[in-house]
Amino acid sequence: MATFAVSALIFLGWGNINQGVIYFNPDTVDQSIVAKFNKVRSILKNEYYENVDENKLLEGAIAGMADSLGDPYTAYYTKEEWKMYSESITGSYVGIGVSISLGEDNLVTIVEPFEGSPAEEVGMKKGDKIIRVDGKDVRGVKDGDAVVNMIRGPENTKVKITVYRPSNGEMLEFDLARKKIKIANIKSRMLEDNIGYIRIVKFDSEINRYFNEHLNKLISNGMKALVIDVRDNPGGYYDQVVAICDRLLPEGTIVYTEDKYKRQDVKKSDAKELGMPIAVLINSNSASASEILAGAIKDHKKGTLVGTKTFGKGLVQASSTLDDGSGLKVTIARYFTPSGVCIHGAGIMPDIEIDVPEEYKDSPISDIPPEKDIQLKAAVENLKGKIK
Repeated sequence: MATFAVSALIFLGWGNINQGVIYFNPDTVDQSIVAKFNKVRSILKNEYYENVDENKLLEGAIAGMADSLGDPYTAYYTKEEWKMYSESITGSYVGIGVSISLGEDNLVTIVEPFEGSPAEEVGMKKGDKIIRVDGKDVRGVKDGDAVVNMIRGPENTKVKITVYRPSNGEMLEFDLARKKIKIANIKSRMLEDNIGYIRIVKFDSEINRYFNEHLNKLISNGMKALVIDVRDNPGGYYDQVVAICDRLLPEGTIVYTEDKYKRQDVKKSDAKELGMPIAVLINSNSASASEILAGAIKDHKKGTLVGTKTFGKGLVQASSTLDDGSGLKVTIARYFTPSGVCIHGAGIMPDIEIDVPEEYKDSPISDIPPEKDIQLKAAVENLKGKIK
């Protein structure tokens, strides 16, 4: 039944109104929608050809609420899905070993198969579009993480994935065994002329600590300038990228967020900064936290951005673990670069625009030989002229 006295109410049939109710504000919810909810629930419960678990109906309704917002970054996760999602952002999980992004065509697109992973072993490539997982069509799934959670599962179990490969128009099917994936989300080395190089693959929950370890080692080895590579980096933890920016930038604003109530939260750096020239490598798969880093460095004129325009994700998510172990990820605000620009949907343009060679357009950055990485070469040449 539905009542609109003090508030709109749906009674879900437990016999005692105090045991199971859902309340709505009668000033914002149309009574006809409440009636329709109960009507659909009744039809499904009484007329579906098999017995209906009403708990599953409610789980579906909860997921539908998040999905109805039309935001690919807001999603509800069951207990099992939430466990797998939480594992994925801490740096280890059981899966096939790929990083993904949601492409402009709203298809889940492989950004990079990890070295030695099941995905690499069977021949998956950058740019492959995931179409089906175990026979289920995922082209209509708006949340890339939901597809990732479908792919993950117990170690050594099998998953069948169908991809579309735009480079040759083929539809390919792969059978993979899930494995424990431990991601090395950061790599570093010394380049010519004592120019350090740090690649951040993803901003996981410990990346700031590892970044400082790699940075300090390069400094102790005589580094005079630094290349930070966030190409193909889909983002990650907000607090981690803020901490990394604080190490690099002079005193001032790193980034600020603004929610729908116009409340702002400003993150600032202290007066300590990295006293050497910096170049940041970016591309169309550099998103979210990667863009916070690039935007802050650009606005502070602390370094030079080299590559191609970034993805354009200027939204911030918050995660909540619910009482039963399920979870909710919600977009809570937009973020702005220090100069007050929200890059969502627009991206950040490099100072030196240069693309990878045509032969590597569909390859992950890690597959480009250093001698053919013209973006990296451009960054190094830029820094050579600034080394004192």
